[in-house]
Amino acid sequence: MATPLTDQEKRKQISIRGIVGVENVAELKKGFNRHLHFTLVKDRNIATPRDYYFALAHTVRDHLVGRWIRTQQFYYEADPKRVYYLSLEFYMGRTLQNTMINLGLQNACDEAIYQLGLDMEELEEMEEDAGLGNGGLGRLAACFLDSMATLGLAAYGYGIRYEYGIFNQKIRDGWQVEEADDWLRHGNPWEKARPEYMLPVHFYGRVEETKDGPKWVDTQVVLAMPYDTPIPGYMNNTVNTMRLWSARAPNDFNLRDFNVGDYIQAVLDRNLAENISRVLYPNDNFFEGKELRLKQEYFVVAATLQDIIRRFKTTKKGGPGRTSFESFPDKVAIQLNDTHPAMAIPELMRIFVDIEKLDWDTAWDLTKRTFAYTNHTVLPEALERWPVELMENLLPRHLQIIYQINQAHLDRIAALFPEDMDKLRKMSLIEEDGCKRVNMAHLCIVGSHAVNGVAEIHSNIIKSDVFRDFSELEPDKFQNKTNGITPRRWLLLCNPGLAELIAEVIGEDYVKDLSQLRRLNDFVEDAAFIRDVCKVKQDNKVKFAQFVEKEYRVKINPASMFDVHVKRIHEYKRQLLNCLHIIAMYNRIRKNPNAPFVPRTVIIGGKAAPGYHMAKMIIKLITSVADVVNNDPVVGNKLKVVYLENYRVSLAEKVIPATDLSEQISTAGTEASGTGNMKFMLNGALTIGTLDGANVEMAEEAGQENLFIFGMTVEDVAEMDKKGYDAMTYYKTIPELKQVMDQITSGFFCPKNPDLFKDLTNMLFKHDRFKVFADFEDYLKCQEKVNNLYQNPKEWTKMVIRNIAATGKFSSDRTITEYATEVWGVEPTDLKIPEQNVTVSVSAENSWNKTKGAMILI
Repeated sequence: MATPLTDQEKRKQISIRGIVGVENVAELKKGFNRHLHFTLVKDRNIATPRDYYFALAHTVRDHLVGRWIRTQQFYYEADPKRVYYLSLEFYMGRTLQNTMINLGLQNACDEAIYQLGLDMEELEEMEEDAGLGNGGLGRLAACFLDSMATLGLAAYGYGIRYEYGIFNQKIRDGWQVEEADDWLRHGNPWEKARPEYMLPVHFYGRVEETKDGPKWVDTQVVLAMPYDTPIPGYMNNTVNTMRLWSARAPNDFNLRDFNVGDYIQAVLDRNLAENISRVLYPNDNFFEGKELRLKQEYFVVAATLQDIIRRFKTTKKGGPGRTSFESFPDKVAIQLNDTHPAMAIPELMRIFVDIEKLDWDTAWDLTKRTFAYTNHTVLPEALERWPVELMENLLPRHLQIIYQINQAHLDRIAALFPEDMDKLRKMSLIEEDGCKRVNMAHLCIVGSHAVNGVAEIHSNIIKSDVFRDFSELEPDKFQNKTNGITPRRWLLLCNPGLAELIAEVIGEDYVKDLSQLRRLNDFVEDAAFIRDVCKVKQDNKVKFAQFVEKEYRVKINPASMFDVHVKRIHEYKRQLLNCLHIIAMYNRIRKNPNAPFVPRTVIIGGKAAPGYHMAKMIIKLITSVADVVNNDPVVGNKLKVVYLENYRVSLAEKVIPATDLSEQISTAGTEASGTGNMKFMLNGALTIGTLDGANVEMAEEAGQENLFIFGMTVEDVAEMDKKGYDAMTYYKTIPELKQVMDQITSGFFCPKNPDLFKDLTNMLFKHDRFKVFADFEDYLKCQEKVNNLYQNPKEWTKMVIRNIAATGKFSSDRTITEYATEVWGVEPTDLKIPEQNVTVSVSAENSWNKTKGAMILI
């Protein structure tokens, strides 16, 4: 059996939270006081906790800027291939603690704040989440930025600086109510506006045929103002950039064109242009074909491509800059995060053909070699299909280009498959049935050199089903890139107790190489380690119980099993199945109050899209069941149900480390990957789940016997679809299910309005696409296995250790390494960019000479 590190070895290590040097702490205190005085214009007598947070944020940011400038300067000089990650969503959460960790400043900052007589946790709680995403897709983008910086890639995240992020969720009388997320109200210390890089974006207008080719004229112009946020790598001095665009009206907006003398109205109408970046669309896995959304998608793409081309043309190597585009795909890789930024494909073609005057075939070859596309869902209602009429009005030239791309594409297929009209119809970029639409996934596949799914099972479904014709035509184009999570935020930041414990036994290199967690297998039988892992979990549970009591005024028992189901509310994620289990447990307690029962606290959280009626009804059912269960004296402390209001990144960081059982129970074949599943696994929770998404690979890595797997497989679901799913059969043959459904139908959980849940029960009985009843019985049996193991804490904890040891694969560092080498054609590097203090102490001239290159190109 391996032995833990000796005290001497431990002393050799720097704590994973950084060094506490006396000079370090003194410098941080000095910076803090300076910012409180000069930046915030406050003294200690009148400063609020928010002022203290801003003073600390600015102090930490000071430690970023030299590295940030140096990184961009290094890229300018080295001229590496650059990676551009285009996403309509970046779900960043909070930045302060992540920055302290990645710069190795956490311990020093803790000590400085302590010496100043302040409470670090209170300051951290002042920061607003940057909620510029809906769920998995947006959070994945955030994890990827962290990994790209940590792996030393010359990478940029490009998106929209929404003024209002994902809505704040309030639960009132058991219903979800949305409130605007005014996250910028107090200002954002992490962003830097760059008005000098403002760019024009065109909409509407018409296409004029000229002797020099088509010209897009009479357009309306909106300006795109960039805001840059630094993205620090972990302990490597690399600081990359996330650039988010904000819409601004030009100064002559509505004055030059329609000068009707109503100057006041013209100025007020500037809002119309600026609405483009006003608010994030709150849909997850659902397409809403609104003009404003298409404007957002084109806005980010048009501004970003201008920026990419400017950076490509301005190079230090080879004199005045590039004039030929021949090397474009060798210097630029663009990853499309789902189809939302798909308009980048026709936009790059427009730039190459209309503006740079390349011939069509050359332009198309360069475009295809530049783009790669990640698919995130197989749900048909999530696939983007824009009405041709809408696109023709908003982006007439782009529609022409899409038609031309489609013509060449269909000509090729017709040549390969003469007579096969059905194949032409299925593979066309334009759908003709009913309202003519542009299929954006087809556009992405045709316009990219690589297409990937986000877990093995999902990538296989894409190839064999959803995009089968395309993958048969170009099998080498289709890849898998299983999603991952950053261990910096999802272990070091959110679970410092576990992170330190792991570092004590295997050293701290695992933070940058998560595969090293395999070494924990040597400690599965180690009594002291088992005890320590158990204690960390218990401490996290006690802390979370205190938080729940303070925030929600609900008392929960930290000795109970914390059974957690947190994610967006959607029928396919089957929060309903969980809810039916809660009612079944409640019925068992009521039937036999003296029978032994493993105490549980079921914690469910997540937001429903505001227009998604069924999802909102699911929330109301859960909260109604919670009211009954939590107030029944017969139940007492055995079962509690908590609805976690306003689930978001900063709340995930609290609940995940405290979780015993992670619920990942989507119908097989519907969850592309999932990433919450990985976060729970890394933080010492066991998983109850179906063989769906990345659960399949988690079971492969840890051994299926170390997860609680239940329910139909993808093959079983396909078989059932052939035969037809009959909910009634299950209702009639499973007495517990019948009892549960009868209670919901009769109004047991809403006596004042017995018909309240009839839409929901109607769906479950008559048109449940996700077959909740089919998995009910197996789910309940599997939950019994969970109960049995939980009663043996030692065996439970051994299984936890085996799970943690198997999470190495699910680091986003591994995912990004695969994208880099297999899609983008770049190599990760361990190179630590040398620190160069560009500070005010450097002479003005010297400082200018050192940084002007970087400032040109940042």
